[in-house]
Amino acid sequence: MPLDFTAIDFETANSSSASACSVGLARVRNGRVVATAGWLIRPPAGHDRFFEINTRIHGIRAEDVVDAKSWSAQLPDLCDFLGDDVLVAHNAGFDMTVLRRACEATGDLHPAYRYLCSLQVARKTYELESYRLPLAAAAAGYLDFAHHDALADAIACAHIVIDAAARAGAADAVELAMILGLRVPQVPVTERTPTLSDVPAVA
Repeated sequence: MPLDFTAIDFETANSSSASACSVGLARVRNGRVVATAGWLIRPPAGHDRFFEINTRIHGIRAEDVVDAKSWSAQLPDLCDFLGDDVLVAHNAGFDMTVLRRACEATGDLHPAYRYLCSLQVARKTYELESYRLPLAAAAAGYLDFAHHDALADAIACAHIVIDAAARAGAADAVELAMILGLRVPQVPVTERTPTLSDVPAVA
């Protein structure tokens, strides 16, 4: 099996896990980044207030996403890019929760993606004082990227797993996890919440 996966990174508008406001994606095939994509997202209603603390981190403001696709409108594009890949994210619990909670907030469904955490991979691979993404990426030989830009973070995350797999002699992401003693869990799929469009009209 080749080293194929897709790295993903979300940025959020506020403290709500459902408040996705941008996503970055990096597709890896045979141990190389072969395609990237990233876009702004209009967060789900009720989760769309932008907190200053978040804006200070990623630089995205409410006016920046006015013309962006909503979570529901962009979800098919997101799923098309991801395909049936294993997903990789740095502190993956955060990004997988964003995916799940945003879908719960809008009543959308997502596939039960399998995922691997590059933060855990880095902790098993490098000896560092901190395993924050910039330092872990630097250990993998990937330097000087715009941290908290979703696309830049996704590419950096991909390079951590590519380097770790090479060091471990792993052929794919699942084997890398096995060698390092890590799990490759699935994102739980919540039953779709009925929306107004599902309610039959009264004659």
